[in-house]
Amino acid sequence: MTLTTATSGKPEINVRFLGAVSNLLGLTGGQVIFDGEDITGWAPDRIAAAGLAHVPGGRGALPDLSVDENLRLGGHLLRSRTKRAQFDEGLAYAYSLFEWMGARRKQLAGTLSGGEQQMLAIARALVLRPKMLMVDELSLGLAPVIVSQLMGVLKELNSTGLTILVVEQHATLAMETAERVLFMEKGQVRFEGRGKELAGRRDLLRSVFLGA
Repeated sequence: MTLTTATSGKPEINVRFLGAVSNLLGLTGGQVIFDGEDITGWAPDRIAAAGLAHVPGGRGALPDLSVDENLRLGGHLLRSRTKRAQFDEGLAYAYSLFEWMGARRKQLAGTLSGGEQQMLAIARALVLRPKMLMVDELSLGLAPVIVSQLMGVLKELNSTGLTILVVEQHATLAMETAERVLFMEKGQVRFEGRGKELAGRRDLLRSVFLGA
């Protein structure tokens, strides 16, 4: 399994891409194949239950809910009595990802820092223990040191066998971190390969990322 970063020069394309995969926006054409199965048109809850998790761009935590309430909401598909043990296990796993959350269970998410809110959003998505995690614009509005910390967390998760797709405009971050890179421009894949190979493609990067 690989840690993959897709890059694009247009933020709205990123939103549309992951939104279409999760069926939050719908498709105008084509198919979405996940784990060998056509999930095109599936309800978002069904997609999540199939093992595909989505962390939206920006601060994805729900500000008016506490840390604990945010995490519990991430396990809403496991609320039945027959799945109670699975819910408890997923919740405990989410808390184990970031040490600070256990001591701040009752704190409102809206009072957390931007980086902490992003950590909470990632942890919430992992309560269901998905097969694949999609993260939109990890670096949006965050200090470089926080982004580096979050990317380190994603690397550790990836090392456990979790497939991770990060949609990211930060070209350097993408090229240095990802095992496999897809470069998208105006909704079209212009490059697929390793980050160091993309670094040599100035014809692709110049106009979008270098301002030339």
